[in-house]
Amino acid sequence: MKKLPIGIQTFKEIIKENYIYVDKTKFALDIIQNYKYVFLSRPRRFGKSLFLDTLHNIFEGNKELFKDLYIYDKYDFDSYPVIKISWGGSNYKSYEQLYDKAKRVLLQNQERLGVECKDDMSHSGCLEYLIQKTYKKYNKQVVILIDEYDKPILDSIDDITQANNHRDFLREF
Repeated sequence: MKKLPIGIQTFKEIIKENYIYVDKTKFALDIIQNYKYVFLSRPRRFGKSLFLDTLHNIFEGNKELFKDLYIYDKYDFDSYPVIKISWGGSNYKSYEQLYDKAKRVLLQNQERLGVECKDDMSHSGCLEYLIQKTYKKYNKQVVILIDEYDKPILDSIDDITQANNHRDFLREF
């Protein structure tokens, strides 16, 4: 009997460890083939992070993970560079916490993609540079996945000034 993947948001772990997985790759393929920009809005605990991780694996060309799933023989699994930005896993009561998380996210992506921002760049400048240099390095479109975009605002929603500061930072970013 397969195990339930309670709390697991990593597609690869669910597949490799033989957890129950409800195949949503038909929806993923539809998004990939028919849209340039997509905003997914669902209630909390509805599988958005897992779906983004599934997309990440599709775009990185990890075909072997998709055996026996809808998309397996319908997509070429050409690999694309992926910039993944997740605001989850942190608490954002202060601007400094948000600033530090943005720095960590950018560094993780730079390391994974082998592209470095200049030390004196702003977060938004680094993200723009990262996209441009990644495109030049891989000569392919760059996929950008953003998870939990609203968490920094929701974490400080009881302090409207702070929530507005977080919103302004995210808008600039």
